[in-house]
Amino acid sequence: MPVLVCTFAFNEGTKINTTVDRIVSAVDYDVLVMDDGSSDGSLQSTDADRVTIVRNDAQRGIGFSMKRAFQYSLDHGYEIIVIMAGNNKDDPQEICKLVEPIVTNAQDFVQGSRFLSGGRHANMPRYRRFATRLHPWLFSIAVRKSVTESTNGFRAFRTAMLKDPRIDWQQPWLDMYELEPYLLFKVIRLGYRHHEVPVTKIYPPKSLGYTKMKPLTGWWSILKPVLYLGLGVKR
Repeated sequence: MPVLVCTFAFNEGTKINTTVDRIVSAVDYDVLVMDDGSSDGSLQSTDADRVTIVRNDAQRGIGFSMKRAFQYSLDHGYEIIVIMAGNNKDDPQEICKLVEPIVTNAQDFVQGSRFLSGGRHANMPRYRRFATRLHPWLFSIAVRKSVTESTNGFRAFRTAMLKDPRIDWQQPWLDMYELEPYLLFKVIRLGYRHHEVPVTKIYPPKSLGYTKMKPLTGWWSILKPVLYLGLGVKR
């Protein structure tokens, strides 16, 4: 099954090149880097072998960039897409842990969880420690299934789901952080086979910029799909 690994960058400095190098060393899959209008020149030295870089003309948001990655995977015939952070906080050695359940156990969507037994996390900002525990609890109530992780972007899924008209991932309101919880919500509520595996999430040192998500606006962005879909305000 053709697999595409996709990571994302916006002025990530040395972190994005380290991420790409680690992916290329860990797996033989094709790699797509979605550059959300970076201006720091961080991707100029990226090795082009097996790596494709697609750039937005300006900063458009992670959701917007992810939509372009989804469309790229469909246009180029990939059957599985792996999503991971571009700031070097995910472990590329664990990509196969996400892909294997899809290939061997017919899963549709495999979510990486730092909170499952065998998973681990470190150096998380204080508000993220609170939010990443609260969100799965609220999410589980809304989707009527217990999950341990709903905010971790490290995941893999069958691209065929993107062709399901009930999963309207191209809606304009999903251009920021909303798209990731939206997709997970729809997958579970529509009855697709959803599975969690333990993964590692180690945030980079604060001096390198360990996250770009702002406490209030970022939190609302990831909570919005749970409320909107749970209440039937959006589809």
